[in-house]
Amino acid sequence: MNKTKLYQITLIILCNTIFIIPPSSAQMKQEKPNVLFILIDDLKPAIHGFGDVTAITPNIDALINRGVRFDRAYSNQAVCVASRNSLLLGSRPTSTGLYDFGRDIRQYYPDAVTLPEAFKNQGYFTQAIGKVFHIGHNTYNDPQSWSAPHFHEKIIEYLTMDKSQSELTIEEALFENHSWEYALKQIKGIPWESPDVPDEAYGDGRVANKAVQVLDSLQAQNQPFFLAVGFARPHLPFSVPKKYWHYYDEAKLPLPLTEQYPEGAPKFAVKRTGEIEQYQNIPDYKEGERYPDSLKRRLIHGYYAGVSYVDAQIGKVIAELRRSGLDKNTIVVLWGDHGYLLGDMGMWTKHVNYELANRVPLIISVPNGALSGYATASIVETVDIYPTLIELAGLTLPKENPLLFDGESLVPLLTHKKHKIDYAYHCYPRDGWMGRSIRTDQYRLVEWTNIQNRNLPAQYEFYIYDKDLLEHKNEVDFKNPAFLETLALLRQQPDYHAPLPASPQKKIIME
Repeated sequence: MNKTKLYQITLIILCNTIFIIPPSSAQMKQEKPNVLFILIDDLKPAIHGFGDVTAITPNIDALINRGVRFDRAYSNQAVCVASRNSLLLGSRPTSTGLYDFGRDIRQYYPDAVTLPEAFKNQGYFTQAIGKVFHIGHNTYNDPQSWSAPHFHEKIIEYLTMDKSQSELTIEEALFENHSWEYALKQIKGIPWESPDVPDEAYGDGRVANKAVQVLDSLQAQNQPFFLAVGFARPHLPFSVPKKYWHYYDEAKLPLPLTEQYPEGAPKFAVKRTGEIEQYQNIPDYKEGERYPDSLKRRLIHGYYAGVSYVDAQIGKVIAELRRSGLDKNTIVVLWGDHGYLLGDMGMWTKHVNYELANRVPLIISVPNGALSGYATASIVETVDIYPTLIELAGLTLPKENPLLFDGESLVPLLTHKKHKIDYAYHCYPRDGWMGRSIRTDQYRLVEWTNIQNRNLPAQYEFYIYDKDLLEHKNEVDFKNPAFLETLALLRQQPDYHAPLPASPQKKIIME
């Protein structure tokens, strides 16, 4: 054999040997999928890809085309702090007793393992940008969940409002964790503004820019990451750059289908006052009165402008994920913390047990996933997300966690299989009553029990959904087999804990 031939054979052997060398520990770490978790405040499924023909949301629509759309996903309580706690703990408020503001997780469950902390404990780099944990109203971030300091941004922000009469607005003060006593001495903020400014003039634009910077830096990191990016809009106030207001013709925006409260509902079950009245030019509640059409249209316009603004910010983050090549090994989740009423049934914002306040957008895109551009009608809950991501990443659920995991993994739904559970369970406390609700394919049952006096008889709401997603009439009938079957299903769920001691900071916004 000549030397040339021997050299060629040797080279082939060496090349093949190089290719079968076991991967280094750093390379093995890189095989774990990354997670990009996008959280959006107050976003109902007002998304074109979810069937809302009014919404202009090309970037979220593109994400839907690359993943699985969950058409019937529900929050576990229609208020941001409890909903986010459900997500981050994997436990419902009825398991934790954490229903409202002023209740830091570590104060009650110092050994709880949050979702990002579970990733961190199993070798991931974790970072939060924007609103992830609810910060404000005497509630704070959880530093031990993250590998890097939290990048905090403003939720309430004005560029045009005259604040010469007071240092802050009521809502600004609350979100900056001033006391209620201080906050209520401040002036009300304006409910919307539309200056001609660049995206980064507001917090969500700066959150997107920071996320782009972090993703760029993560390209060279030999460690999988869990990056949570939280956006504030379309939360009030609708402070959004002018160009996004121009996306919509206010005169053509749809008004609420009905402004009537559900017939036969207990008075404490509906929302008559609260968050929206903390802003200027919003009339105080008066029985039987509704906002003028001009005000309704402006509020609806501001909400949709906020949706399109945050869609553009999400587009920047996703574009960087793809430019960097990280998309090839990154699970992307988009989640709204709860729904929004936006005037339907005469109610605004959230804080009730009804459909529109609890149905949320949820999208999960898995790299090289079996399904893309697929929609499932299976009923799922926020608490399902924790075990889903743990399974997708090949991790294990924390064994020493003091809280029960209430959710079920949604991985079967990402592979065309059936989900084990086909109902959603959520709650809302109001005026001394606890409303526990179960939503099945066709029905919603709410059982209200008095927290202070358990001897008082329970009150019930039972709704049958037909042509729309509104609660028109309470159909309680103790002889109705459907009611009795749904009640039996509700009774199978764990009873709620008694509420934790009242927070000294608790005040009006929880209404």
